[in-house]
Amino acid sequence: MRICNKNLRLQDVTIMYFTALAALMVILVASYQAAPPRLPMPFRVPLDPHGDLQLAWNISYADQEVYMELRVADLQHGVVLGMSDRGELTNADLVVLWDSGANSYFGDAWSDNEGHVSLDSQQDYELLEAKHKSDGFHLLFKRPFSTCDPRDYLIEEGTVHIIYGFLDKPLASLDQLNLSRIHTGVQRVLMLRPDTPSPALPPDVQTLDVVAPNVVIPNQETTYWCFIQALPENMPKNHIVMYESVITPGNEAIVHHMEVFECSPDVRDVPEYSGSCDDKMKPGKLNFCRHVLAAWAMGAEAFYYPPDAGMPMGGPGSSRFLRLEVHYHNPLLISGRRDSSGIRLHHSPSLRRYDAGIMELGLVYTPIMAIPPKQHTFYLSGYCTSKCTQTALPPGGIHVFASQLHTHLAGRGVRTVLVRGGKELEVIQEDQHFSTHYQVNSLKSPSMVFVLQGDVLITKCTYNTEDRSTPTVGGFGIMEEMCVNYIHYYPRTKLELCKSHVEPEYLQKYFSFINRFHGNDRCVCGEVGVTEQYSQLQWDAFAGEVLDSLYNTAPFSMHCNQSSARLFPGEWDMQPVPLVTSILEKPSYPCEGGAHPTSRPLTPGA
Repeated sequence: MRICNKNLRLQDVTIMYFTALAALMVILVASYQAAPPRLPMPFRVPLDPHGDLQLAWNISYADQEVYMELRVADLQHGVVLGMSDRGELTNADLVVLWDSGANSYFGDAWSDNEGHVSLDSQQDYELLEAKHKSDGFHLLFKRPFSTCDPRDYLIEEGTVHIIYGFLDKPLASLDQLNLSRIHTGVQRVLMLRPDTPSPALPPDVQTLDVVAPNVVIPNQETTYWCFIQALPENMPKNHIVMYESVITPGNEAIVHHMEVFECSPDVRDVPEYSGSCDDKMKPGKLNFCRHVLAAWAMGAEAFYYPPDAGMPMGGPGSSRFLRLEVHYHNPLLISGRRDSSGIRLHHSPSLRRYDAGIMELGLVYTPIMAIPPKQHTFYLSGYCTSKCTQTALPPGGIHVFASQLHTHLAGRGVRTVLVRGGKELEVIQEDQHFSTHYQVNSLKSPSMVFVLQGDVLITKCTYNTEDRSTPTVGGFGIMEEMCVNYIHYYPRTKLELCKSHVEPEYLQKYFSFINRFHGNDRCVCGEVGVTEQYSQLQWDAFAGEVLDSLYNTAPFSMHCNQSSARLFPGEWDMQPVPLVTSILEKPSYPCEGGAHPTSRPLTPGA
């Protein structure tokens, strides 16, 4: 080959070489005849609102690989499947099936920061089967969790943002594709699941369906529907031992997530209600239905309790009333669709050894904790101190077997870590690709986390407020923020809430200092509420850095609350920030000396 441009750099030649090499490694689908492995695909989720594109998968922890099967009901000229940090079309790790008008091809690709697609010089998606079946076109392929390719997505615990797209015309070459010019969408899944068999249910198990009452799904993109359901009169205490979703056929792509809450036993009668959770005319008593019994999100399988524990329902000291909340995601604005989806509770009158409980960790719902505007990354931490666990936990401690992370729209990551003797001992739960639109219980089995008296639990949340011009304060509103981990544990204790917030006295000192720094001698500190004080500040990088320093060093107020909402006996104000002397290193995936599997080129008749 003759190079005419004398200014062509070695880097340019290298790029041209690897691009040509990648082109050779693309599989010609039409000639592919490999025998597929006989694998079950226990996990599946519809990707598009119509349900025409479905992803199913299985996990090999022994080989550190994910097997994926993509079903396309009506394949036109190709399909794109990918993963990116938060569902962006840019800088995404992709696998593409496309046709040139004469042949079909399958290859590993990536998108740049403008959405242009290129073949990857390192082909890490291995095609196992490409076949037309009665329900559509099926692609079966696999990929390692970690490929050691900087352009590839690392598949790890937590939320994975799946992007997809449909090709409506042939492509002579893949570099003609720009994701911004095709029909695309995003879906979220928990890709990595516990590798444990489902336990057997007791022989006397009964079921209770908490489902929407034949609701007409509103023709708007997002709806939160609330429904009050009463338990049978004089229902004795039972243990919930498993729960699962019940989805109305045809609505699998619209029912996004659901939760069942138990109302407060202090509220005698909760009125009947079926309507929008955001309706200002809904009964006020619905606000007292906040104790989580069950939670499900799209793609989640059945949730089993450990053999020794069950979630109590019914009997003395509990409420007869449950609140179902269903999130409908209807981007196509389909009208007239009826739905009776919900959650099926499997419960038994044969009580297990332990009652399971749910404890709230993180930050108190208060505007005292806030995130400055225009922040790419800002952290807030909530503490459950050694003093609280020493006071409230039983001598043998508790077993944490699952958790559910929670923030509002600015949340980007959540991590709860167990600290013992000043050393980070174990991560209880972590999701650094967290999305408020996909909040589902994550099981810790086969190994549980043991929390002992004197341990510390630190929940750290990551936020992004680049699109906001005013500070975001803590609170219940969707544009306010939360930082919560609902941990599922046994044996149940009286400790229901173990959370913190910075001492208001020190926050007032911060307001006074920042106002003086910006030349505002007259501080309104104490004359107006905290939210107003935050909004009146002149926000710049310095104000944000000082607030971050305050949150990480100033004393805080501890909420070590019993289930009655009363504090445990003790002094809980002016608590020092727990000292952590040793931090857990994040586990790394070995790259095995840089060796990577690649797909071999195939020719017709091979």
